[in-house]
Amino acid sequence: MSESEGSSTTSVMDDEDLLWEILLRLPPQPSSLPRASAVCKRWRRMAIDPSFLRSFYAHHRKPPLLGFFEYQRDNIVFTSILDAPDRIPHERFNIGRCITSSEGYVLGCRHGRVLVIDHVCTELIVCTPITGEQRRLAVPPEFKTVLRTSINGAVLCTANDQGHVHGGCHSSPFKVVLVIMYRDNQQSLACVYSSQTNAWGNLISTAAPCRLFIAHRPGSLIGNAFYWLTTRNDMLVFDLVEQSLAVLSGPPVKNCFLHSQIIQVEDGVVGFVVLSYPHFQIWQRKINDHGVATWMEWKTIEMHNILALPPQIVRGAETILGYSEDADVFFIYVDVKFYMVQFRSMQSKIIHEAYYITDYHPFTGFYSPGNFSYSIFLL
Repeated sequence: MSESEGSSTTSVMDDEDLLWEILLRLPPQPSSLPRASAVCKRWRRMAIDPSFLRSFYAHHRKPPLLGFFEYQRDNIVFTSILDAPDRIPHERFNIGRCITSSEGYVLGCRHGRVLVIDHVCTELIVCTPITGEQRRLAVPPEFKTVLRTSINGAVLCTANDQGHVHGGCHSSPFKVVLVIMYRDNQQSLACVYSSQTNAWGNLISTAAPCRLFIAHRPGSLIGNAFYWLTTRNDMLVFDLVEQSLAVLSGPPVKNCFLHSQIIQVEDGVVGFVVLSYPHFQIWQRKINDHGVATWMEWKTIEMHNILALPPQIVRGAETILGYSEDADVFFIYVDVKFYMVQFRSMQSKIIHEAYYITDYHPFTGFYSPGNFSYSIFLL
């Protein structure tokens, strides 16, 4: 290389605006910014600069899917779905150590946080795995008598500043939504905690009775409302804006709550997915000009070609384990194999084989070098 070529390369790399644009276009995978920040002090200063990180998150719009949490052998375990060098060791996200007993369960993951319930201590724990932060919340007294059987919940970021992108909001304000159902009178209650006030709000109840829902099953956030499935394929719905709790009828399908998932099929349109191998049936809830809701079958997908399995398998060996709203990815269990299926492209990947079934709680988030020790990505 001539002296003029070397001088030109140096001047290009010294251009702050150009370096900004180069780093901005790195993929949002966990190893990207940590590896770039290890090049030199100047690169690290930019990679941890809050202004740059906001631009980085805005450029990529959605955080990557890092893996999922599950309950395994009396503990909450994280499994990365990424290959090296982006694979995150499960010890890095060991949120089980913040639970005092073997009766801790994940209620939901969203916006870089994980909501855990400790049944022994009757408290909730809001964990931020990427930074290692956690906050403990006392459960409202009215909820303690039914904690072990009929409780679900969700956590979400409530930052409303312009251009905010969820997934990198580790220090932003948040809310926790907690819902329970009393078996004796089938009444459901909800309550909302705000980190800004550090207090629970008023109790909210349903006007109509609700069938039992599946405890510790993650809810779906569609528009301004959370949706949870019941054992009769109805939906328990909590509206964050109206602060109301309601029960909506599901589509006209047979009792299949273990094989179903509520999703958003279009902007603000509620969808209902039923896995009945080899079929993947998708319904959508349409509301006409008179406000009357009707379920319509949207599409049916043949899964045996996608999963590379024969159309005939042992009946009953099929379950939807989890769904990532950010990545539009399903986790399903078919014929002793765990698959990850991308909803739009319908591409699949085998995660592993096992003979047990548990709920998967997908976790998405942005990594930045300032959040943690980044040596795990430099090996």
